[in-house]
Amino acid sequence: MLFDLFKNRISPLYFIFFVVSLLVSLTIHEISHAYVSYKLGDLTAKQDNRISLNPLNHIDPYGFLAILIIGFGWAKPVMMNPYNFKHYRDGIFFTALAGPASNFLLAIIGMLIFNFDMPFIAKEFLGVFININIILGSFNILPIPPLDGYKVFSRILSDKLFFKAEYYERKYGFIILIVLLISGVLQTIWIPVYNFMYSVISLFRF
Repeated sequence: MLFDLFKNRISPLYFIFFVVSLLVSLTIHEISHAYVSYKLGDLTAKQDNRISLNPLNHIDPYGFLAILIIGFGWAKPVMMNPYNFKHYRDGIFFTALAGPASNFLLAIIGMLIFNFDMPFIAKEFLGVFININIILGSFNILPIPPLDGYKVFSRILSDKLFFKAEYYERKYGFIILIVLLISGVLQTIWIPVYNFMYSVISLFRF
């Protein structure tokens, strides 16, 4: 899925840009989950050493390799114990939101920097970096289990529906995601979200 938007520009240099951007973006995404969870009262991520800039603490080797080969993969999930949050559902909401929000923020920062005069190669890297973060943010914000967006949007559910949905997410979430991916439905849902976020973040290019 990630490579779909770069397939006409694959070269050794773009591959390096892609890998570096992906490592940085995934690392910040996962740190954001971990840090917000910690600040809201759960020490689990901190004890797992997930509040760290070391990509090795966040990258799943198989998930990262899958991204490079098929364009779809995963990082190490940040573990949390929501019962440590002062407010159970708010803690889950803000912790989940932190990941996609960090990617959108990185994309905005990249777009602001893009406005300055700099060597062509730096502009090329920024273009990849911005795109990677819009992709990660727009994908993870989809309200589909087990993505972050599902936890974000489930905040509007009643307590009864929330806990029932949480049970089914844990049991069937990954299966639902894979079925939607293989069927092509996932990409159909995601592309309009990506296009919308790209247009919004493009407003920061002067």
